[in-house]
Amino acid sequence: METLLQDTNLVKRAYWLVRLRWAAISVLAIAVFVSSEVLRISLPVMKLYAMACVLVLYNFLLFLFLRHFTFGGKSPSHTAIRRIITFQVSADLFVLTVILHYSGGIENPFFLYFVFHMIIASIFLSTRQSYLQATLAIFFFGFVVFLEYLGFIRHYALEGFISNNLYRNGLFVLGTFLVFSTTLYLVVYMTASISRQLSKQQQWYEEANMQLREKDYLKNEYVLRLTHDIKGHLAAIQSCINIVDTQMVGPLNEKQTDLVERAYRRAGKCMAFITALLKLTRMKMTGELEMTGFSLKKVIFNTLAAVQNRAERKGITIDYNIEAGIDEVYGEPVLIEETITNLLFNAARYTPHNGTIKISVKNQKGSILFEISDTGIGIPQGDIEKIFDEFYRSRNAREIERDGTGLGLSIAKQVIERHRGQIWAKNNPTGGCTFGFSLPKKC
Repeated sequence: METLLQDTNLVKRAYWLVRLRWAAISVLAIAVFVSSEVLRISLPVMKLYAMACVLVLYNFLLFLFLRHFTFGGKSPSHTAIRRIITFQVSADLFVLTVILHYSGGIENPFFLYFVFHMIIASIFLSTRQSYLQATLAIFFFGFVVFLEYLGFIRHYALEGFISNNLYRNGLFVLGTFLVFSTTLYLVVYMTASISRQLSKQQQWYEEANMQLREKDYLKNEYVLRLTHDIKGHLAAIQSCINIVDTQMVGPLNEKQTDLVERAYRRAGKCMAFITALLKLTRMKMTGELEMTGFSLKKVIFNTLAAVQNRAERKGITIDYNIEAGIDEVYGEPVLIEETITNLLFNAARYTPHNGTIKISVKNQKGSILFEISDTGIGIPQGDIEKIFDEFYRSRNAREIERDGTGLGLSIAKQVIERHRGQIWAKNNPTGGCTFGFSLPKKC
């Protein structure tokens, strides 16, 4: 697995070099144009433009070569990608040397661009290969500089920029070359050292993250077993209380009836909490849903029927607007229905008497946009970011209703994200709040 991740990372680096080269080609063409046409510096313009064209062809072929290696999700070997990256860096050093030769050689301050190549080499390649690239760069640059100095190859002077023939000044050439060489080696040393340290830290973080995932899984497994056992005991307790409450074992006086009913309600709330916790834990552990096509409109009408009685008792008006054409979507219908029902019950619970709840369902490109707005208590500003956290309940919600698991919205978030959608909450300008989620038509 680790090798696969490394290979994938190397492939991304190889493609990144290709993208970076497109930018470099653009910079070269612009620099040649500005230097020759604006600054009036004497340059072999056609040769430099020809070099840019060669680079375009080379980069395009390299891109096709990489596509051939990685097409269809293929995973090339670690060694093969390393060789491709090494070849790219070496070829770029050669190309930069040729460009410098046609644009002033040692007199062109752009020879400092070799430093960028050394940084890239030190990040992408091993320390040994980085020093080899630095040596190769020194050889290429030194070969051109000293051949120009000795007159074996032509020197293309930057007339209009450099007036003195610095390339024939032996002390200047030697001094600049020595500084250039030591700079490249120092850059490789420092960049490679930093890169090694970052690599060790990244490895440590990955190992720590893996351990956290394992511990989280063990925690979820423990919670699953524990809550399952508790649920069994609670079910037995509820059954016994129900028998007593229905007076199947004998009559109860008024005080006894009140105590038994209160115990039964409390047991029911505990059972709801345990059931929600079990559902959330299973969802987090498996991450799997049984997807199927279903009628979203039918699901919405089912949820409206479920919450209608509660809304009527408080005189709450429920309006809905389902955009034409919205019907079948792909997903887990039971979980989607429970999510919408939960959001609707929350809206009815925290909306005062004679309030209003509005449901809006719209098409939005490849998704369904579902929003529930109410005229309720709203969400305190500091609580909006935490509202979907497990066991979290906003302050004003706790004031209205003390009992609550704090898991309903967390489960809703898990369900929507498992469907590759998004869920959010916001306060309305006129009061109340809106809960919304997007649901892809096809997951």
